[in-house]
Amino acid sequence: MHHPHTRTSRRTTRIALPTRIARITRTAGLAAVALGLTFTAVPVTAHAGAPTPSAAHLEAAATGLDDPAKKDIAMQLVSSAENSSLDWKAQYGYIEDIGDGRGYTAGIIGFCSGTGDMLDLVELYTQRRPDNVLATYLPALRQVDGTDSHDGLDPGFPGHWREAASDSVFQQAQNDERDRVYFDPAVSQAKADGLGTLGQFAYYDALVMHGGGTDSASFGSIRQRALAQASPPSQGGDEVAYLDAFLDARVWAMKQEEAHSDTSRVDTAQRVFLRAGNLDLDPPLDWKVYGDSFHIG
Repeated sequence: MHHPHTRTSRRTTRIALPTRIARITRTAGLAAVALGLTFTAVPVTAHAGAPTPSAAHLEAAATGLDDPAKKDIAMQLVSSAENSSLDWKAQYGYIEDIGDGRGYTAGIIGFCSGTGDMLDLVELYTQRRPDNVLATYLPALRQVDGTDSHDGLDPGFPGHWREAASDSVFQQAQNDERDRVYFDPAVSQAKADGLGTLGQFAYYDALVMHGGGTDSASFGSIRQRALAQASPPSQGGDEVAYLDAFLDARVWAMKQEEAHSDTSRVDTAQRVFLRAGNLDLDPPLDWKVYGDSFHIG
């Protein structure tokens, strides 16, 4: 059952921004640039003395989190934190205002009416199915973007969202926007940094919660804070040491906002996998979020 207090929508609030970050393009590469990510094609063995990764680890980094089985694990891990459930496919119809200043939070990764990505999603859905039940809310979604307002959305929008969630076209649109804005840029950046599957997940989970941009709690700032403390494998650094630094930076960022201040999705989940040396995120996996125990066999 969903625990309302555990649903922590990501991204620092994008109020009064001149342009909405997510709306620049529908191609993952430029979306990544808009999110403040820098894809530096540094070889894994960047300089003399750098450790040479094993062939098995290179293979894991080559496929990693975008392997279908590992991607499904990633979706379950995020859902355990966002919805207190491993059944991430049951979340297409999720919608509520959790009082975090982002308006409605909905869907498989918490698209928000106040941060632009919900608008992008409904626009994409309307391109693919023009007569859908959410299309009439597009003017309202454009109007409330950047605010927590429900003007033009209440009372019908939540019910119509849940109705749309039974449409496979809407489900696919959610999948595609998740990948374009969050999953693909995060995995690409992690691979450029020489990280394996666990590191790729750590980047993805951070981008889902904190979003891109330039503020101190954004994904890009978290990564820069980590880079100031440790070198990634792409620069000859130790992967475990770098991921420790990244998770430390992530915890700091989470504590900057009350809605994110419970850091168990790092402390008793990602850090557990790191301490076990499970850099490839191989099951079985056991972790806790908000005190709830989860298992993937």
